[in-house]
Amino acid sequence: MGALAFAQQTTAGSDPKVSPSTMTPTASANAAVVAPTAPADNKAVADTTGAPRTMPVALRELSPWSMFLAADIIVKAVMIGLAFASLVTWTIFIAKMLELSLVRRRLRAALAKIAESRSLAEAQFALGANGSVLSQLLSAAMREARLSAGISSDAGVKERAASSFAEIVRAEARRIRLGMGLLATIGAISPFVGLFGTVWGIMNSFIGISKSQTTNLAVVAPGIAEALLATAFGLVAAIPAVIIYNHFARVTKGYLELVSRSSGAAGRLLSRDLDRTHVSPASRVNSRAAE
Repeated sequence: MGALAFAQQTTAGSDPKVSPSTMTPTASANAAVVAPTAPADNKAVADTTGAPRTMPVALRELSPWSMFLAADIIVKAVMIGLAFASLVTWTIFIAKMLELSLVRRRLRAALAKIAESRSLAEAQFALGANGSVLSQLLSAAMREARLSAGISSDAGVKERAASSFAEIVRAEARRIRLGMGLLATIGAISPFVGLFGTVWGIMNSFIGISKSQTTNLAVVAPGIAEALLATAFGLVAAIPAVIIYNHFARVTKGYLELVSRSSGAAGRLLSRDLDRTHVSPASRVNSRAAE
């Protein structure tokens, strides 16, 4: 029976006129067993094997702007705050540079003008409308001399004038240091603020890794890069702030030394005026005759 079926199958395969309908059921079954089954699609084979399919990951552009846009809202807020702090730093730098250059030049010119003055009135006339701190010191000295008219104690007048000078010097020091405290704050806390943004971003990256269940570098790298960008912002804000603060500390110290010289010059002029008030007319005539 098997030989007969094989002969019929051979005859059907060799004779083109023989149709599958003329074949016996046994031959049809054997043909179904012998005929190979071609895979319909490679994807289907991959699916039937049960192996996990790795989908290709689209690479993202890692420019600073794209990383900022893709960052978490907290990390974005940190970076915006640090960028604003950097803007404040450079604004203070420009403003203080102009201010310190102007006041130092004005005070040096004022000291040069009164170098040959013999009295407070002569010094004020030489200065005119200078607007420097030296004008305030001369005005304070003349006011104290006027209020102390009729008092014989020169030591008390000088002491009260020195107290007025000290108040003017302290006020000028506070005014000229305005903004430097903000520079010190920005330089001190900006790295830690940037580090906070980095820690927050890395935590979010780890959460995303656990959800995606993959450690592929193309998946992990963007989130970590976005987090590290916050640290970069913190350093960009902190480093210039520290450098500018140290520069202004030196320049301000030099300016305050000029202010102290101005205070000493006003005190000397006041002392000369006080000494002149105690000179008798006869002594003045004799001194002039001697000259």
